[in-house]
Amino acid sequence: MLLCRIVLFFVPCVGQTGWLYLRTWPDPVFEGDTLMLLCQGRKNTALSQVQFYKDRKLLRDPKATWFLRMGTATPESSGQYSCTGKVNFIAYLGTQRSEMTTVQVQELFPPPVLSAVPSPELREGSPLTLRCQTELHPQRSASRLLFSFHKDGHTLQNWGPHSELCLPEAQEGASGLYWCQATREGSRVQKQSPQLEVRVQAPVSQPLLTLRPRSTGLAVGDTVELLCETQSGSPPILYSFYLDGNILGNHHTPHGRAASFPFTVMSEQDAGNYSCQAENSVSKETSEPTTLSLDGPRGLSTLTSSHWLVPCLSASLLGVLVIATALVAYFRPWRKPGPLPSRNLPPAPGGEQHLLYANVTRQNENEEDDIYSSVTIVPKESEEYKSRQDLPSSERNQEDHMLQPQKPDSDGRDGEG
Repeated sequence: MLLCRIVLFFVPCVGQTGWLYLRTWPDPVFEGDTLMLLCQGRKNTALSQVQFYKDRKLLRDPKATWFLRMGTATPESSGQYSCTGKVNFIAYLGTQRSEMTTVQVQELFPPPVLSAVPSPELREGSPLTLRCQTELHPQRSASRLLFSFHKDGHTLQNWGPHSELCLPEAQEGASGLYWCQATREGSRVQKQSPQLEVRVQAPVSQPLLTLRPRSTGLAVGDTVELLCETQSGSPPILYSFYLDGNILGNHHTPHGRAASFPFTVMSEQDAGNYSCQAENSVSKETSEPTTLSLDGPRGLSTLTSSHWLVPCLSASLLGVLVIATALVAYFRPWRKPGPLPSRNLPPAPGGEQHLLYANVTRQNENEEDDIYSSVTIVPKESEEYKSRQDLPSSERNQEDHMLQPQKPDSDGRDGEG
């Protein structure tokens, strides 16, 4: 009976815990710490064939003895650890296993958060402050944090104790993606903030409005393009077009600094003062007005149309010239009475001679020096003198007498009348 009790005391069941226990160092474990696993026997008895496990999976390391160096602790290092081994002075006990030990790697500091003060969207020339905010765990608060700032892949400020980066007068070129990093002094743990987009908006300049092809001499049916341009200003820019203060339409440009508004001249109501307005998130400006005037409706016969102006002027000038010539011929003074040169009239077609009769009216008979006459020459209309037959016989005899040639006087002049 005594022997049985001695055997039961010295031979516990294989696999039972109690002879081994697992310790971790340091305790607690923080990010960046060097994690050590220590497998020890009861009362520090010597062990052999020690193996370590994490979440019941063997951690193979040929250099492991009674301790195992896990390296720098990370959140992934957290888990359930245990170890197995043999007690050297009691070989018949077989392999013993320690109880599970939970390792929870503590966060040294949370990931930093980058903020822009007063705002990530601001007007050009305004001050901008970037703040990288995080803090150490209270159990490691005696350490110091270091910060760095970056923009679009470039380092703006290398590691230093300052958690803020100040831009006294932010320019439009300061727009971009920013982030910061934080680390504990003497530690390999580095954490990066999410990216923050900063937009520094330059105010728009006064836009220039141009009418294409021109602002004058247009007609109904012509196509006109209103072009509104700004020399400076951060996009996106909203362009609006106006006629006499009434909005015609608008156009949003996410990247460019110009917008156009084409339209067709429909009536005289399209003439007037045109202007445009450019607006972004920080300012808006209005252009100087540009006047559009019309010559007249296209295709109508009017003197104000450019297509009919030259022909009408030519016809008007020709008519004035004809009227002036007729007036000069009518009021041209005749020469004083004298011998008339004999003229042979050209034969009429068919060999017939056309007789002429004249109606003579004397003027200015009271003047002694000059006598003017008005002569109307009428050609014969037909062989029967139809027009003379309607006259009284006394008038026909007078005409016949006037048409007969008169004998010259002794001084070579024709008789008066």
